[in-house]
Amino acid sequence: MQKPTRNAFTSLSAAIFMICAAAPAMTQDTPDADSVIATVNGTEITLGQMIMARTTLPEQYLSLPDDVLFNGILDQLIQQTVLAQTLGDQMPRRVTISLENERRALLAAAVVDGILAGAVTDEALRKAYDELYATAEPTREWNASHILVETEEAATALTERLATGEEFEALAREASSDSSAASGGMLGWFESGMMVPDFEAAVIALEVGEVSAPVQTQFGWHVVKLNETREREVPTLEQVTDELRPQVERAAVQAQLDELTGAATVERLDESVDPALIKNLDLLEN
Repeated sequence: MQKPTRNAFTSLSAAIFMICAAAPAMTQDTPDADSVIATVNGTEITLGQMIMARTTLPEQYLSLPDDVLFNGILDQLIQQTVLAQTLGDQMPRRVTISLENERRALLAAAVVDGILAGAVTDEALRKAYDELYATAEPTREWNASHILVETEEAATALTERLATGEEFEALAREASSDSSAASGGMLGWFESGMMVPDFEAAVIALEVGEVSAPVQTQFGWHVVKLNETREREVPTLEQVTDELRPQVERAAVQAQLDELTGAATVERLDESVDPALIKNLDLLEN
């Protein structure tokens, strides 16, 4: 029989939210996280526990009126407490292990939050920017269109029609097997490395407005037209701050992890354990 998990009460609480009636608000001069909101056979339920329970709710419930949410959460915690009390001191092993894992994860997350709080400084952002852009040069970009067909003969026929004055965009809509056909073969702006090498080489060799001879790639045969070129300037720090912020945060956390792990005594004690055992839930019943 499958055992309920800690999150299995979400749907239970959802039902409670739909039917619970608003109870009179409690009166207390200075309520805090330790304020006792209810007791169940002497076990206290505190405001702090309710606050944390709210953070685990699905987002759709967070817009409920405060009184409905308050009473729904309280009812959920009361019901969980009643159920938990039926076990007495007999803590199931899988629950004990889950609590150990959750405690470890929460403590680690608290440390990470502390690292992140002071990670993004002007100095750190400037350092990250310099590492990425200090020696960067303006980037050459191309705007091209193409018509993709299966054979060289078909591509050659298209170049001949273009030579007689037919419009590239109209031919792309008519003949191209690529999804860009709907937009007249337009591929938009791209820089070096974004296209397959043979296609990129054909584009680079063209003058603006010029059409290539048939070009073969793994996708088929292309007829390529260069529409425009430009130089994209190196962005300023202000322009890439939002991009750099998560990089700075990751670097700060990784640096702290490397330092702590390097100073720790870590021993992998049993390398003979079958990795497949990680899927064996029956071991938690022993």
